[in-house]
Amino acid sequence: MRFAKFVLSVGCVVLMPGLAGAQEYRAFKSSKGVEIRARLVGVAEGQATIIKEDGTKFTVPVAAFSAEDQKFIQDAGAAMASGFITKASANDNLPVEELNALVGAPIFGETVLWESDAESVATKLELRAESKTKTQSSYRSYPKEDYRLFGARPYSVALYAEGGKPVQFSMVFANKGDFFGAAGSAEQHFDKKATPKDALAKLAAAMKKDIDDVTAVLSKKMGEPVKQRFGEGEGRRTVYRWDWRGHSILLSEVEEEYVGIEVATQAFADAGGKVERLKDVEIRAQAAGNVQRRENGDVVIQDIPMVDQGPKGYCVPATAERAMRYLGVPADMYVLAMAGGTGLGGGTVVNELLAAVGKDIRRKGRSFDQWSGPLKIKDLTKYVDKGVPIIWGIFSSDEWNSKANERTKKRAETTDWAGWKTEMAGINETGAMAKDKESAHVVLIIGYNAETNEIAFSDSWGERYKERWMTLGEAESVSQQAFWMVGF
Repeated sequence: MRFAKFVLSVGCVVLMPGLAGAQEYRAFKSSKGVEIRARLVGVAEGQATIIKEDGTKFTVPVAAFSAEDQKFIQDAGAAMASGFITKASANDNLPVEELNALVGAPIFGETVLWESDAESVATKLELRAESKTKTQSSYRSYPKEDYRLFGARPYSVALYAEGGKPVQFSMVFANKGDFFGAAGSAEQHFDKKATPKDALAKLAAAMKKDIDDVTAVLSKKMGEPVKQRFGEGEGRRTVYRWDWRGHSILLSEVEEEYVGIEVATQAFADAGGKVERLKDVEIRAQAAGNVQRRENGDVVIQDIPMVDQGPKGYCVPATAERAMRYLGVPADMYVLAMAGGTGLGGGTVVNELLAAVGKDIRRKGRSFDQWSGPLKIKDLTKYVDKGVPIIWGIFSSDEWNSKANERTKKRAETTDWAGWKTEMAGINETGAMAKDKESAHVVLIIGYNAETNEIAFSDSWGERYKERWMTLGEAESVSQQAFWMVGF
């Protein structure tokens, strides 16, 4: 689901003072090779309006231009019609090169970011592919200490895309998760660094420095920002906004939580971060179509977005983000962590965070349910068969992860499923593991095999962990017997 688009009512000519490239003079060529230097200010009904450097304005047929210029003009019109650009801004005359110099990376170009190729943008930003489904993709990196954007060090940089086009670009600077995170990611995130006694003071100082540095960089060239309320529900917050040619740069500061920048469409910012929700019938059909039934008896939900929580204990907000985005509810793990009271370095009272998240989910038209008890295949089928993943609380010990990695690898190489069924039956009887209370964690249950009595689960640790398998007996031995579902 792309961010909400707003199509403007227009007359015979659409003026586009805020359009990418429209404020800059360029050399236009006619179909006969005659060249004129001008800037594009409007396009509608097959007509382009341009202004020469001496102020003379012309409205001529688009077909009168060269093939290259016709494409430029058509792209400009498409950007306006899509609703990315809603009005002119005071910064539209700022050249692309100068804005990119402020950012510290070549993010912006002559084409609006929202019509660019997402993979190409990610490559420019040195972002790694995080997830790719039929409709969504994301790219994320946890940069090194010397990496800078907007004059400050980002701990996380992410680009979200739909249909191969960017829909959101975000970065998080000083924040309570990454600032006190572990030394490593995936299973290593349980090995937390010691939190200093003056942790909150250190975080507050780092956040203030980031806010001051980012504001100074942007205000120097783009002036003072506009202050506005943004987001919905428990994630609602104050942002400081600068606009440029259909893009809104939104700077957030949430006390004792995080400093972040989100680059979004101007239309999305005008709407205060609210989006139109997909109808239940659309989501239900989409979810059911994601259920894969394999010849060996596996029933597995495909196309669930991956979110890599990085070196911090954000398994709950990251997993909730995955479940929400999968069912058409926009989400960001940092905003969810804020809403749910996640602690320094991560760590969450699961019920508290998911209770806060649940309010937002219901507000956006999705259901949110919970149950507790033993893990049973018949309970899983009620949800997995409909394409609904289940958030599951477990104790993710070293033993559990080691066996899951080994088992999943061996399972992928298996061709003798009758023999595998016999082997799994024995493990179901003898494979119980001790509950390591220091490794509390949540994952998504995404599948099962009723013949072999196994379940498939997915961790928020990157693509390598998107589908792992263990027996029901092993799973029950580490289960917290708590389950939550985002549904319809």
